[in-house]
Amino acid sequence: MHVRLRRDGLNAALPLAQLALVALALRAGPGPAAVVALALLLASGLYGWLRSLHHARMILDTPTARIASAAQGYAELRGRGQPLQGTPVLSPLNGLPVLWYRVLTERRDRDGKWRHERTHESDASFLVVDASGECAVDPDGAEMLVQRRDVVVQGELRHTQWSLLRHDPVYVLGDFLTLGSVTPEFDAAAQVRELLAEWKKDRPALLARFDVDGDGEIDLREWELARAQARREVRQQRDAALSAAEAHVVRRPADGRLYLISDLDPARIARRYKLWSVFHMLVFLGTAAAIAWFRQQGGF
Repeated sequence: MHVRLRRDGLNAALPLAQLALVALALRAGPGPAAVVALALLLASGLYGWLRSLHHARMILDTPTARIASAAQGYAELRGRGQPLQGTPVLSPLNGLPVLWYRVLTERRDRDGKWRHERTHESDASFLVVDASGECAVDPDGAEMLVQRRDVVVQGELRHTQWSLLRHDPVYVLGDFLTLGSVTPEFDAAAQVRELLAEWKKDRPALLARFDVDGDGEIDLREWELARAQARREVRQQRDAALSAAEAHVVRRPADGRLYLISDLDPARIARRYKLWSVFHMLVFLGTAAAIAWFRQQGGF
């Protein structure tokens, strides 16, 4: 199985950066360069440890919700992938319809090694469907943890595609929003007050509608007529919103919390993050021990 993470594969890229810092420290020997390299290595180990552990806890602590009854806000959804109505997303690798793709193109150099040339990723939304309903998924800004991988070699170019297909299992952790609905916090009295305040700003129009006796003033009886009309209009707006079809959307949280889309089981994803947290903790502790040893030897 091969997995690729969006956001430049941070879980895979961070260990590579840590390995480069270790090589730099060993090559530089005792001195300022080694101090900087080890300090960065220590910080990266701490960051990776806390980040991976935090992501594992978020996955394990967020219960799976049914789409039709999910609470507004941060939510976990599970279902099957389906395309949105309209023009399908076509794979640039083989022209077949997909829900999402990411294509990495590499070129073989003179030494026979593959070098990154470009990366192209789809940004069209797709649906996740469970037994209760369907929800549009916006992949923008998500970490994509996808296991399907296809490789095509064309001369000096190698194309690697990760993709989601129709009916694939889809796990989503992100900000859930229902459009076209009236929230339980809908305050009719507040809506009436706001509407009346708007009417007051246009006095000629207010007089034209509610100055029954034509004296150029709105008396108490006429103001009650205005209030009654405002209540009717607010009620009509609420009824229209309640009768409108609801559309569910999940997207990247504005507060920076983990936004994850995957075709893997969440328990498996959480275990993966826990293993990364152990790895980064070992990097942190090992670096701290190396710094202590260097200081003891008078290297710093």
